[in-house]
Amino acid sequence: MSAVKNVIKDNYNMMLLKDYLREKIKDAGFENVEVSKTPTGTRVVLHVTRPGIVIGRKGTGIKELTEKLEADYGLKNPQIAVEEITKPELSPEVMCNRMASHLERGTAFRRATMWTIQQIMEGGAMGTEITISGKLRGDRSAFEKHSQGILPRAGHHADVIVAEDIAHVETPMGLIGVRIRIARKEKFVPEFELRGKTQAEKDEEARIKKEADDLAAKAETESELIELEEKEIEKLDTMEEDEEMMK
Repeated sequence: MSAVKNVIKDNYNMMLLKDYLREKIKDAGFENVEVSKTPTGTRVVLHVTRPGIVIGRKGTGIKELTEKLEADYGLKNPQIAVEEITKPELSPEVMCNRMASHLERGTAFRRATMWTIQQIMEGGAMGTEITISGKLRGDRSAFEKHSQGILPRAGHHADVIVAEDIAHVETPMGLIGVRIRIARKEKFVPEFELRGKTQAEKDEEARIKKEADDLAAKAETESELIELEEKEIEKLDTMEEDEEMMK
């Protein structure tokens, strides 16, 4: 029985640790943390989009984080390593955080959803699905589900290539939940070969990807990236204005 209690306690502490890191190093683009015990202490690996923010000037960020993890989360002699995420658009955790940030800033939920789907697909995903629920338009709770591409929903492929994450965000209307599921092409082993894309399609994808890369290069933190994206989101046509006129 004690073994079961220890497992439950470890899982609970890991959940608290992830919640803390998600908020503490939000500007670094936190994705996940791996904790493993070693003969000399505890190895902690942080997966982020911007490692420099976590490390800090002359390592001050790492030192502060090490002291916090040891004092508040009981990790013995934590040794922190930081790994950069090469494709943040294919990380459900990162994209959930970014979409939640847009909603916190007052962006219309449908615009934020469409922009997030666009970024994920341009990043090279095979498919994605975003579910957003809560008080979206009025006092009654509602939900909307948007998807694009190919997303296995059951079976072996769904277990292997689909990753998901959930985020919650406080808005003036109330609490809103965001769930993002992403299917990654590189983990998919096709049973048959699909038709190749035309040169025009490849050129268009390259142009869109370059624009996204240029936008990310201008931002030093996730907060700055969100601010730059706000201008691009306003250009999206979500047909929300047409819906309001028809009511």
